[in-house]
Amino acid sequence: MRNKFLQHATRPVDVADRTIGQLADAMLGTGFQGRKLAESIAAWDEMLKEKDTTIFMGLTGAMVPAGMRRIVSYLIQHRFIDCLVSTGANMFHDIHEALGRKHYVGSHLADDEELFKHGVDRIYDVFAVESEFRTADHFIADFASTLPKKDYSSREFMSILGEELKRRGGDRDSIVISAYENDVPIFIPALCDSSIGIGLMIARRGGNFVNVDQIKDVDEITQMVEASGKTGVVYVGGGVPKNFIQQTEVITSILGLDVGGHDYAIQFTADAPHWGGLSGCTFDEAVSWGKISPVAKKVQVFVDATIALPIVAHALREKIGRRVRKAPAYDWTGDKLKIKYK
Repeated sequence: MRNKFLQHATRPVDVADRTIGQLADAMLGTGFQGRKLAESIAAWDEMLKEKDTTIFMGLTGAMVPAGMRRIVSYLIQHRFIDCLVSTGANMFHDIHEALGRKHYVGSHLADDEELFKHGVDRIYDVFAVESEFRTADHFIADFASTLPKKDYSSREFMSILGEELKRRGGDRDSIVISAYENDVPIFIPALCDSSIGIGLMIARRGGNFVNVDQIKDVDEITQMVEASGKTGVVYVGGGVPKNFIQQTEVITSILGLDVGGHDYAIQFTADAPHWGGLSGCTFDEAVSWGKISPVAKKVQVFVDATIALPIVAHALREKIGRRVRKAPAYDWTGDKLKIKYK
């Protein structure tokens, strides 16, 4: 009888004419993070085939300055994700580009004192113009000054901001505009920790109080989990967005509405578990909290997300083809969120 540990031999990848999706399939027979990357594509593809499933993405790290903006927009436009939870910085950089500004190829070896003298900000090897960032700050402040003075969830604020950017003829590759057009909510649970927060503070100093109620955010995203059939999560990095999505499962349990943990979980991270931080912690650890289902499909890839996202998105595009997914549609008009999959 064959040893139970020796059921499947590795399959070395040969060099051949093949698509990215075919290469990913070939990598399923390899080892280390190459296989994990291939497994993440297979898991995401499987998740997209599931009925009545809502897919949440957590987005951290400077992904927009690093050139991942169009990929995230594509995932939204084609409903490979149904909800985006992001750092405020990523969405601010998206707004910056939606207004016609750019990020620039730079160098991590640049003289930062010289950059400062020339008004250039550095994000590792990417440059941007500080005065243009400040223009975006004031755009947000001026826009906020036109709004009714009330409490908004970050989802509500980002939706009306997306509408305004579209009205102004903003770049159609914008994440914020794509989310508005495709009914994909954007939550920014640490919105004050970004230039969007700076813009709202500038408006406040001018007497225009637009309050983003972060507890309303917690309630709204928990309602999404409650109203969903199954749920899947895809994390780019970790940080606040990861826990903000994870904790919905704990909240439902506290409320006596335990839905059993997220059913699919994928993460692309450069952090490691042994430091004890959330960004690197394993999904197995999350099972102990009830955040991830014990029977969930779980894949963590320890990789730079700027390498993983282009490969994964292209492979998924090939695999999905013309297949039309029944994505959730949201009705926020009542006291409680309603979801229909259509």
